[in-house]
Amino acid sequence: MYNAEELLKKVNEALANLAYDRQPASLYEPIRYVLSLGGKRVRPVLMLMGYNLFKDDPERILSQAIGLETYHNFTLLHDDLMDQADMRRGHETVHKKWNANQAILSGDTMLLQAFERVEACEVDKLKDVFETFLQTTYEIGEGQQLDVEFETRDDVKEEEYIEMIRLKTSVLLACALKIGAILADASKEDQENLYGFGEQIGLAFQLQDDLLDVYGDPKVFGKNIGGDITSNKKTYMLINAVNRADARQKEELTRWIEAKNFDRQEKVKAVTALYDEIGIRQLCEQKIDECYACAKTYMDQVSVSEERKAILKAYAAAMMKRQS
Repeated sequence: MYNAEELLKKVNEALANLAYDRQPASLYEPIRYVLSLGGKRVRPVLMLMGYNLFKDDPERILSQAIGLETYHNFTLLHDDLMDQADMRRGHETVHKKWNANQAILSGDTMLLQAFERVEACEVDKLKDVFETFLQTTYEIGEGQQLDVEFETRDDVKEEEYIEMIRLKTSVLLACALKIGAILADASKEDQENLYGFGEQIGLAFQLQDDLLDVYGDPKVFGKNIGGDITSNKKTYMLINAVNRADARQKEELTRWIEAKNFDRQEKVKAVTALYDEIGIRQLCEQKIDECYACAKTYMDQVSVSEERKAILKAYAAAMMKRQS
């Protein structure tokens, strides 16, 4: 079996060797650019790991793994355009480096490439693979729409937020593992248990983002903390702070949320202090632990040896300890 570093190397080599031989070249250059910016490559690595649980030749499904990474980066490209973000992974975003029209056209082409790469599998597995991927793309769009709608709502409940991040983030990790299992001829039960494992890991992964944005080390996190606070983003942290605050705390929190002009550092410090008073950090950490514990129950039911599970379990554990 391959370890995470070996699988990551295979993914990066495959991405670096992608051919861009269609014309006009100007349509494909932003795609090459986006896929060259790096990242953790969590989704393709998870797909290869899901396959490697059952079979020893994960390089056979690199096309599908790269397809999923292409799709993930397509969603980031469009997210950046919607958010008017200037930077991604320390580099200019596509709409900033080129323009919005180029971002839309190249993004649409990335989506087509993603489907082309995912469906390039054995005919007997195509239906299950394609249906899994198609369902996931629907759900991610639904999650993105909910996220947009939450921006203008002040009554978002915790369970609504969890469902939104499940759709927007978790299902793609779950999809990666399930497609890996499908391509490895795993049983339906193992496919679904790996899906459940990925879904719960994905929830924990996104909740960690919420936590790190407030309590992370900026030097390790890779960006200034407090971005969610300054933008009043509806995160697990803010939703629970609003719902659990006493009268005084809610009044102060509302004042900061409604403030049009403020000192960024002062707002981050004040809201973080309120989170500390209300116990939001502990609440979020507890929810992360719950999701991780649930994920492990799914993994326990996958019908391969503990020896074969060890690499995937270690990779998931490392995700839970990340600081960036």
